[in-house]
Parts: sequence; C-alpha cells; structure tokens
Amino acid sequence: MEACRDRLWRHEWKHEIGPSDLIALRQRLRAVAFCDPHASDGTYRIRSLYFDNGEDRALREKLDGVSRREKFRIRYYDGDPSLIHLEKKSKAGGLGCKQVVSLTASRAQDVVDGRTEWMAGSEDALIRELYVKMTTEGLRPKTIVDYVREPFVFGPGNVRVTLDYDIRTGLGCTDFLNPDCVTVPAGGASIILEVKWDAFLPDIIRDAIQLPGRHACAFSKYAQCRIYG
Repeated sequence: MEACRDRLWRHEWKHEIGPSDLIALRQRLRAVAFCDPHASDGTYRIRSLYFDNGEDRALREKLDGVSRREKFRIRYYDGDPSLIHLEKKSKAGGLGCKQVVSLTASRAQDVVDGRTEWMAGSEDALIRELYVKMTTEGLRPKTIVDYVREPFVFGPGNVRVTLDYDIRTGLGCTDFLNPDCVTVPAGGASIILEVKWDAFLPDIIRDAIQLPGRHACAFSKYAQCRIYG
C-alpha cells in the first residue's frame, strides 16, 4: 500500500485479555523486548479527545465493521500539555496508519472550543483537513478517553506491543486539558493487548504473545467509552 503521508501502513492485532494474561504477558515481554524509553516506570497515562459528527459516523462505521475508515483525535501524555498531538488514524482491513502533527495547548483549546478559523491557513495539511471536516461534515469533539499503557518495542520488524487498561470515559466532557474533568470506568472495559509491526512479526514476539483461547478482535476504546451515550 502507499505511504500514509509521513507514516507507512502497518499490521495491527488487538486482543481482549484478562488480569492473569496481563501478568503473564508482562513477564514474557520484559524477557524478550524493551520497554519504550518514553514510559516512566514502564507505563504512561494517555488522555485522548475523539471527534465525531452529529450522526456518530466514526462510531457507527466501527460498530458496523466498515473496512476503510478514519478517526481524528487529540492526545497528550501523563497530564503534561507541553506535548499535544493531533492524530488521524486510518484503517484498511488489518492494516493501519497514523498521521501526526503537534499542537500547542492554546491551539488545542481553540479546537475544543470551536475557534477554528486559524486552521484554514495552517501550513500543515492535517490541520487543514480537520478544519474542512469540522466545517463541512460537522466533526466535533465527542468524548475523552483515558487509559494506562505499558509499551514494549522490538527492533526487527519495527514491532510495538502495548498493554492498555484502566480505560475511563469523560462521558459528555470534552474539556480534556482540564485536569479536574471527571472520568469514570468505561463499563466493564477489558485489558487490551495491541501488536503492531511493519513487514514481518518475528517468531520470538509471536511466541511471547500467544495465549490459549484468545483471538484477534476489533475492540475500540472510543466505542467502549461511548457506552453511556
């Protein structure tokens, strides 16, 4: 497939796992892979703000299993707004790619508050694309998604394995830069194993993530966090 602008299409697997699986995988991955150096003490907390239109197109396409789809989100890490990313995640079957551009906290707040005029003249194509979709398709901030991530990396195959848990929803709150914005557990959200790689998945990683009775799934944190509306 063609490059997704600054990113290549990558293979992606997701598995819903349980607490005992988490413990086992954590130990296996520590033995064969490396903890992502960006993670403090092996984990970091992610806060994302997802966008959707008035008809919940992104949500419905996910629930309906549409093969080719996209979603926009803004996110930052460990409660630190000095590094904020606007991201567009595209999916095509079992492949995905992500386009990313940095935003200042003030510009991110502008987007949240609907002050979008500046986006039309941005030098970055991704910001202009979001502006067009906000003005013509009614794309708007929809809900906050919080969770903890344990990330592991492995050089051959450019593999990234993550363990995500404590998934929480902001319900109707979209003020994602406000540390006092209340979030609640997203129903009975599972622990999620995600595996991403480029051309090949090395056997040592494939063996490490094997779990009896677990199969690839199409879990969506955004869809899970819309459980209450």
